[in-house]
Amino acid sequence: MRIGIYPGSFDPLTNGHLDIIERSKKICDKLIVAVARNSAKNALFSIDERLEMLLKSCESCKDCDVEVVTFDGLLVDYCKRNGVDFMIRGLRAIVDFEYEYAIALMNKKLAPDIETIFMMARGEYSFVSSNMVKEVASYNGDISTLVPQFVQKKLQDKFSG
Repeated sequence: MRIGIYPGSFDPLTNGHLDIIERSKKICDKLIVAVARNSAKNALFSIDERLEMLLKSCESCKDCDVEVVTFDGLLVDYCKRNGVDFMIRGLRAIVDFEYEYAIALMNKKLAPDIETIFMMARGEYSFVSSNMVKEVASYNGDISTLVPQFVQKKLQDKFSG
């Protein structure tokens, strides 16, 4: 059984994230979507809210075993404990590559048996980041094509209150 993991903060979940999840399901038997607990980041949504968004989006996943979890600490340690074969990372631009490449090299040093697979974002999502979505939403901009409708509503609720 090939087990892949797609880690991230998902703050908030975007259509770009969902695209990577859908495409990742095609290359693994089990996909773990892992929400990082990172106290260094100032998250807009709580861990529970981010889990809820992912679970709602992944509830229709029938063709692949998808598990949504949280983790803290080193990703490679979580991967070792859970039999993960490869990590999936989405790339939007060359800036992402430089950052992700350095992380992949460190992960390879720490866990030589675990591979990193880079997936290029589709063109329509190549500019979408969670931070950008939050900023546009904070000014009541149109994010309807960037996030699922229920995430848009959650963002509107956060910024209207």
